Amino acid sequence: MKYSVLTILWGFAFLAQAQSTQSAPAVDRDQQANSQAAPRGAANVAETLAAAHQKLEHGKAQEVIAMLEPLAPAGKASPPGVQHELGIAYYRTGQLLPAEKAFAQAMSEDPNDMESVQMRGLSLYRLGRPADAIPFLERVKQWTPNANADANYVLGAFANQFGFPANSGSAYLLMARMLMVANLPETAAESAKKAIELAPNIALAHFLLGEVYLFKSDVEQARREFEQEREINPAYAAVYDRLGDVYTRAGQYQKAQEALAKAISLDTSSTGPFIQMGKVLLRRNDPQTSLLYLQHAEKMDPGNYITHTLLGQAYRSLGRQEDAKKEMDAAAKIHAESELKLQPAQ
Repeated sequence: MKYSVLTILWGFAFLAQAQSTQSAPAVDRDQQANSQAAPRGAANVAETLAAAHQKLEHGKAQEVIAMLEPLAPAGKASPPGVQHELGIAYYRTGQLLPAEKAFAQAMSEDPNDMESVQMRGLSLYRLGRPADAIPFLERVKQWTPNANADANYVLGAFANQFGFPANSGSAYLLMARMLMVANLPETAAESAKKAIELAPNIALAHFLLGEVYLFKSDVEQARREFEQEREINPAYAAVYDRLGDVYTRAGQYQKAQEALAKAISLDTSSTGPFIQMGKVLLRRNDPQTSLLYLQHAEKMDPGNYITHTLLGQAYRSLGRQEDAKKEMDAAAKIHAESELKLQPAQ
């Protein structure tokens, strides 16, 4: 399912607003808010919720959790409004999983609870589930009186969180990166191009475009973008890593090796260039040197099945069949385990 750029911008604007609220300092202006939680009796639930709401306004989310959790026992219904306030408290203390569950319960109690819908979407987004989050944010946008607001206005709310003017290259680049995280490369590319239009020499915009074109297997356009990024940002190791990938895909192994050597000289902490270098050297019929890079990559990240696969190929080329089988078996085991982890919970 595809969503408009405005929908995504609204989502990020809500996220900025919620995180800003989350960081608000506590202000103790009402001693009554410090009293103990009222008993569970129905006559006192409203008083407990009112006290909890005051504590939330004063930044005392942890105290609210202690007050309201007894009113929301697992597997049992809770009084109306408890899950809503409890979800807010969980969210502000960074407990995103229970927050999402609380907001889901609040929505089941009141489908028109706009704040719970919005906060559930934000919780899902911060949990790394943007595809699940966006439909809830879309619903909030439809309910909001200013739903037809210009996208630049909403971008301003987002950019303000990072301290940049709305109509700036930096704001559009930040938006492009967020859209890439949300797995929306085409929309991200539009924002990156706007960033370049506003700030031609901005770092990482061409890099992001190169990643989009590489994802689309447009190797030549990706190469052009990475080369432009190299001119702007010559000390950025990742751009040489990506150029190595581009040249490898194009069969230009000498250029790939040169680019990857530069990536490694700038940053020895990433396994990617070592693995890629091992692959390039294998294709250049140099398994002995390939082995050195791949063994180093394996020490850095023993759980990468690609590294073990390439090690198996290198050992096979050197006639070390037993070692080759060992690496291929390890690669198959790691890959199978990773596939199992990706299976949905039953």
